[in-house]
Amino acid sequence: MAALIVIGTFFFMEFMAWFMHKYVMHGFMWYFHEDHHVPEPGFFEKNDVFFLIFAIPSSLLFIFGSLNGIDSRFFIGMGIAIYGVCYFLVHDVLIHRRFKWFDKTNNVYFRAIRKAHKVHHKHRGKEEGECFGMLIVPWKYFRAAMDYDRKRTKPAG
Repeated sequence: MAALIVIGTFFFMEFMAWFMHKYVMHGFMWYFHEDHHVPEPGFFEKNDVFFLIFAIPSSLLFIFGSLNGIDSRFFIGMGIAIYGVCYFLVHDVLIHRRFKWFDKTNNVYFRAIRKAHKVHHKHRGKEEGECFGMLIVPWKYFRAAMDYDRKRTKPAG
C-alpha cells in the first residue's frame, strides 16, 4: 500500500506542478517567477522560492507521518520529495543546464521535454503561456523528436 501512495502522489504532483505553474507562478506570484523567463545576472533566481513551496509541505508530512510510527502522511511526503528530485533533475539540470551533469543526453523523451519547455519560454510575459507541465508533454513534441531522429539517420541519396 505504501508504494501505491508514493507512486500516486508522484503522479498527482505532475498535475499540481502544472496547476501551480499555470495559475500561481503565471498568476499572483509572477513577481517570483518572472526572472525565470527574463533572466537576470547570477546563479540564483527569485523563482527558486518555489522549491520551498513544495519542500515545506513534503518535510512536514515526513515529520508528522513518522511521529507515532509511519503512516500515510510519510509516504505522501515521500512522493512529493521524489517528484521534487525529478523536477530538479529535469528542469534545472537537463533543460536549463544550471548544472552540467547530463550534457550528452540525446533521448527522444528528453528532447521532447526540452522542446516543450523551450516553447513555454518563448513567452516572456505571464500571459499566453503554453506547456506548463514538466514530465508529461503534448504528443506533438514527441513526434518532432522522433522525426528529428528519422531525418538524422536516413541514408543520403
